[in-house]
Amino acid sequence: MKRSFLLYSFILLILITIFTYAYYSKEAAFEKNRYEKVSKRLKDSLASLSSQLREANYFSLENNENAQNYFDNLNPQKTIQYDKLIPYVTEKLLDFNSNPKGNPYTGQDQIGANKFVINKVKILNHRWIIVDYSDGDMWGEALLKYFVNDDMTVSFEVIQSLLYQK
Repeated sequence: MKRSFLLYSFILLILITIFTYAYYSKEAAFEKNRYEKVSKRLKDSLASLSSQLREANYFSLENNENAQNYFDNLNPQKTIQYDKLIPYVTEKLLDFNSNPKGNPYTGQDQIGANKFVINKVKILNHRWIIVDYSDGDMWGEALLKYFVNDDMTVSFEVIQSLLYQK
């Protein structure tokens, strides 16, 4: 009786060991396979997002070499760096937000108590800017033309302005 109990215990122990080994080896393979799938999916997502970002930034001064060359060839003695020009022009445009009647380059007169101010600025190339503006209640967009003068002042001109309905 004692022998058969030891024999059955030994066989049971061997079976448990075999099943445990099989379980953990398959689990490791499963986790490795799952990691590879997730990693591949993340790489594909990253590539897709990078492509979308490149596509979205197609119209921008940062990626437009022809527009960048315009500032380099404009006056050979006075070269303007486009990476310094972008914040400079943006700052000059946003300075008009302090006007009591609102920013004049939104293309909109003040409606009601709130004034229109520019929220976002995107410099498209060496000549055009697109802006988003609002008065807290109504929103709109405007296309501006800008010029950098020889004395490093910036002049703006509203080409088209659009005010969205509520």
